[in-house]
Amino acid sequence: MTTESDITPSAADRHHPMLKLALELGPLLIFFFANLRGAWLVERFPVLLELGGPLFVATALFMAATVISLIVSKVMLGHLPIMPFVSGIVVVIFGSLSIYLQNETFIKMKPTIVNALFGVSLLGGLAFGKSLLGYVFNAAFQLDSEGWRKLTVRWGIFFLFLAVLNEVIWRNFSDDFWVAFKVWGTMPITIIFTMAQMPLIMKHTVTPAGEAEK
Repeated sequence: MTTESDITPSAADRHHPMLKLALELGPLLIFFFANLRGAWLVERFPVLLELGGPLFVATALFMAATVISLIVSKVMLGHLPIMPFVSGIVVVIFGSLSIYLQNETFIKMKPTIVNALFGVSLLGGLAFGKSLLGYVFNAAFQLDSEGWRKLTVRWGIFFLFLAVLNEVIWRNFSDDFWVAFKVWGTMPITIIFTMAQMPLIMKHTVTPAGEAEK
């Protein structure tokens, strides 16, 4: 079972919460606006035409922004967050395949693969007595073992839901709608889900030993 000491946040995590948010959200915003203004970008930078259509240009910039965000995270925070790191690997692999094969399917399936991987990992971790979610949300709050277990189950199921939702969206709607939903749809849904977990979090929050002594 995950212990409190296993999930103690680093000083950098506690002091740079907005930086963490910017590094995770930034590449998505670049992906959205690059797809939206793909024609303008190609006109200004003709070399981008070699990549293909707007979605491929956006994918290339998304890959570059993701790698840069991971480098900045390593330099500024001193470590690579688990979820952005795994997601970044999938972005680079599937993005490269999409551009090389000129097949949009690979980049469209990236959210499905990542969310399914997270969902299965979280639920599978519980089978081995590990609440892996503690390593992801360590900078945000500290919970007792029961709280981490319940929250991990909920997030595991939520990630699987996002995987299914992405499949429904990209297979039944336009590219522009899928890109917009990826940024402006998935994020609000995730925020609403996160806020809905606050009663559980508050119920199972524990005070770190160091702070309790103060």
